Amino acid sequence: MRKARWSGAAGPLVSKLRRQRSSTLSATETSSERRERDTVRRAHRFGSWAATATRHSPWEDALGIVAGVTLTAVGVAILGSLGFLTGGMAGLAFVVHYLFGVNFGLAFFVLNLPFYALAIGRMGRAFTVKTAFAVALLSLMTAFSGEALRFAYVDPLVGACLGGLMLGFGLLALFRHRSSAGGVGILAVYLQDRFGWRAGLTQLGVDLLVLVTAFAAVSPVAVAYSVLGAMVLNLFLAINHRTDRYLAV
Repeated sequence: MRKARWSGAAGPLVSKLRRQRSSTLSATETSSERRERDTVRRAHRFGSWAATATRHSPWEDALGIVAGVTLTAVGVAILGSLGFLTGGMAGLAFVVHYLFGVNFGLAFFVLNLPFYALAIGRMGRAFTVKTAFAVALLSLMTAFSGEALRFAYVDPLVGACLGGLMLGFGLLALFRHRSSAGGVGILAVYLQDRFGWRAGLTQLGVDLLVLVTAFAAVSPVAVAYSVLGAMVLNLFLAINHRTDRYLAV
């Protein structure tokens, strides 16, 4: 009888000690361990989702970059046909093109050159090589896109949204293959990897600054449509480009 009474009295005490130990272990758990635990839970929940990152093969990277550049070039062609622009280095290239008549592809290629120093110093050689390839290919495609793509009529509202969306899909493909379209994209990917800042929001802030300078090159109406396209682009990236939702590298 005494043993039974002691066990009954000790039961709550044992439970309390176990809870304290569990809370202590939870407090000492690192953020990376918590992320890994959450990833495993999601993997079990969704079944087919791999719990660990898998690497893209060189062929997968090449095809992904070509696809991303192609989508980006189509977005640039849509915006250019309407006299609109976008943010980042592409926006500056549009401004140079509209003000001085310089070919967009050439301006885009030259403006991106200084950012390779940041890329190779902070993001590594592989990222820099893939980004240089993407920038060169995009410059080449946009230089000759006027001969391959001609739009008879595009509604300005639809064109701004569709152009921004195409740019978003293209940049997302590049980001997920550890590449970028250069310029602000390099900075955005670096800040996301280093500080966890979302690439889309970083790009949005820079893009708005670039679009302010657009008043010197295009009409206020064109700037307004360009801002809309930039918002579509960057909100798309902010929603979809997250390291906790895509595990391939």
